[in-house]
Amino acid sequence: MSELFTLSMPWWEFVLRAVVVYVVVLGMVRLSGKRTIGQFTPFDLIVVVLLGNAVQNSLIGTDTSLPGGLLLAAILVGLNWLVGWVTARSRRAERLLEGSPVLLVRNGNVYFDALRSQHLSRDDLEEIIRQEGCTDSSQVALAVLETNGRISVIKRDA
Repeated sequence: MSELFTLSMPWWEFVLRAVVVYVVVLGMVRLSGKRTIGQFTPFDLIVVVLLGNAVQNSLIGTDTSLPGGLLLAAILVGLNWLVGWVTARSRRAERLLEGSPVLLVRNGNVYFDALRSQHLSRDDLEEIIRQEGCTDSSQVALAVLETNGRISVIKRDA
């Protein structure tokens, strides 16, 4: 029962592990593109679940104590808050960490290079366009892949 409350490594090692794992996973998610964040497929969900499992041991090491788990949770929530605070105050940090919106369609013209660079298929785009009440891209004034991974669609005037 005493191991429930006894850390198996120093507190600062939890902090170091959490910071390193957070930064590396944030970088990997950022490099994987906006689609991974906003347009989840069943395959994307599997990757997220497996990613969490894969980094678990990197975070916790051999510690299974209650304080260790709570300390890691607090550090990760704190890091997430810190990233939000920094990106709200620095446009440079915001662009680096969140990226920039990507134009996918303008006046009915689909930018296929942009689709490819963002790992989106034509079918993905057409599905979103239909969800917005358009039958095809010719009815779209603008379609933009936002930094949060969602696609905003503005219809053309009839």
